[in-house]
Amino acid sequence: VASLIGMEGGHSIDTSLQTLRMMHRLGARYLTLTHSANVPWADSATDEPVHGGLSPFGEMVVREMNYLGMLVDLSHVSADTMRDALRVSDAPVIFSHSSARALCNVRRNVPDDVLAMMPKNGGVVMVTFVPSFVSQAVADWEAQLETRREQWRADIPDEAGRKAAEASWRTAHPEPKATLATVADHIDHVRKIAGTDHVGIGGDFDGIDHGPDGLENVSKYPDLVAELVRRGYSDEDVKKVIGLNTIRVLRQAERVAARIQAQRAPSVATIR
Repeated sequence: VASLIGMEGGHSIDTSLQTLRMMHRLGARYLTLTHSANVPWADSATDEPVHGGLSPFGEMVVREMNYLGMLVDLSHVSADTMRDALRVSDAPVIFSHSSARALCNVRRNVPDDVLAMMPKNGGVVMVTFVPSFVSQAVADWEAQLETRREQWRADIPDEAGRKAAEASWRTAHPEPKATLATVADHIDHVRKIAGTDHVGIGGDFDGIDHGPDGLENVSKYPDLVAELVRRGYSDEDVKKVIGLNTIRVLRQAERVAARIQAQRAPSVATIR
């Protein structure tokens, strides 16, 4: 029906609030503060921490996004960056594609203490379908495979040999399966800790080779809805989860922007 233009990673603005504003003028409506690596003003979930969350300039980036009405996306960021952004942001934030760390202990997921902060902020955690982010068994299997790959890179000089070694290992160690029910478990958990008003869906089909069993492609969304209904979600609850929560966040972000724009001009701050 509609898609937002977004930037997946704060490197996209090259440490410049002017570039951030230009991207907004070009149509970008959300910015994921980091991708897989740190940026000069924020720590990523999958890099070694440098800033302890947001740097002072990183806080300015969040405030300028509030000024613009651009959503602050906290998927991919470290837990400390999540906490800092929630402390600084006047507008509701989103997690565009993250799941619950209590159910799958990977750094890309959201800890319970952060989920508990969502009602005060008003934001929404959009549960992803990435198998290794929703199934602990898949996450552990992928970690084992990566350890093996490091060994093969050290021990086997040719690519063909490494591929053969991996194929043999995969035959002996089949990949576990995530399922539609696994994803629904994460929706349940976010709902339990943060509340129905703060959970959504963030599939990430374009970022994975395959989805969980039962959620192979977008045609399966009705099956996920049916599972939520089976678990006792009301029609109003389902509507919130599949879109109304995110629409509310967009509206609130616009209201916050209008208020801030009436109070100050765009920031001219630079990183130091």
